[in-house]
Amino acid sequence: MTDLLTSLDQSGEADALTRLHERLETDAASAGLLDVAYRTVDTPVGALLLAATEEGLVRLAFEREDFDTVLEALADAVSPRVLASPSRLDDAARQVEEYFAGERCRFELPLDWRLSRGFRRTVLEHLVGIGYGATESYTQVAAAAGSPRAVRAVGTACATNPLPIVVPCHRVLRSDGSLGGYLGGLDTKRALLGMEAAA
Repeated sequence: MTDLLTSLDQSGEADALTRLHERLETDAASAGLLDVAYRTVDTPVGALLLAATEEGLVRLAFEREDFDTVLEALADAVSPRVLASPSRLDDAARQVEEYFAGERCRFELPLDWRLSRGFRRTVLEHLVGIGYGATESYTQVAAAAGSPRAVRAVGTACATNPLPIVVPCHRVLRSDGSLGGYLGGLDTKRALLGMEAAA
């Protein structure tokens, strides 16, 4: 009987904490105090962290990047007012889930580009146009971005892409067709390309 009461108390406590957090989310958002909302989504390549500002999705991170480190970096780069707020990211989470289910070939999300500037941003904006299941080489991307000799800079832009998957840097390969690098790891890059090729 004591175990049952303890379990009910813990369950009631968890429900109360959930309601309290939901109220905090709502109050912070309505008072303009929620600058960066985040949530996680489970996917075939592991958990992903999604973070958004009022402007749009600002960060997508792989678990191997350490979510706490990513959130600290967002607090430094965007605002310290960061809060778990799953409801603000429902649409982004749904689109990510649809992508992994093979039901979505293109993301339709507002993006906040503030974490990428200059040539890196030019490269990333080009990547959005690489179609599902298609690939380009680093050399092709450099030429398309207006700097044909900036192949290494393209690699750096891909390696520091704050919005992988949504901004598909996994579709960029070396000229010889080998994978190159990937923030989510080569197994993840291989899995994403394989999933798209099979569709």
